[in-house]
Amino acid sequence: MGSERDRGQWREPESKRCAGPEADPGADDPYPVPDAAAYLAGRWDVERTVRDLRTGAEGHFRGTAEFRPEGTGDALLHAEEGKLTWDGTVYPASRTLRLRPRPDGTAGVEFADGRPFHDLDLRTGRWTARHPCAEDRYEGSFAAVTADEWRLRWRVGGPAKDQLLCSVYRRRG
Repeated sequence: MGSERDRGQWREPESKRCAGPEADPGADDPYPVPDAAAYLAGRWDVERTVRDLRTGAEGHFRGTAEFRPEGTGDALLHAEEGKLTWDGTVYPASRTLRLRPRPDGTAGVEFADGRPFHDLDLRTGRWTARHPCAEDRYEGSFAAVTADEWRLRWRVGGPAKDQLLCSVYRRRG
């Protein structure tokens, strides 16, 4: 069924949404976070579903994320490691980002090489980020759910990709 409009806002067709309320950032009331870096600091378990919307293929990532101080500055290194299962094959997977806290509780997120990625402001418990990557466009929806859980949904579209990535992060005890 094509696209829908809901109160002037874009809504994706059901087939392009995250499956289940556990992965949908809009499923719960937001949990306001006055300081993104303080909230994210520590270790998290990560579960992610990756869907290729062109082919219908789906993969799953399970692993950990750690937000830890980087050197002597304020920055936190965001390191993820785990395993991605795609088409019946298991691959090691990792990524590294950098979170640069700001005095107002927001943060800038950078790629490992220092290039800017997006801003992050969880003071209301929700944030939407956009990032152009060549001709593709990344749109991220962040939601803090509780003190120990947050969710991230990336919709990637363009000539090279048509993907939906839905992640749930749960603080490790």
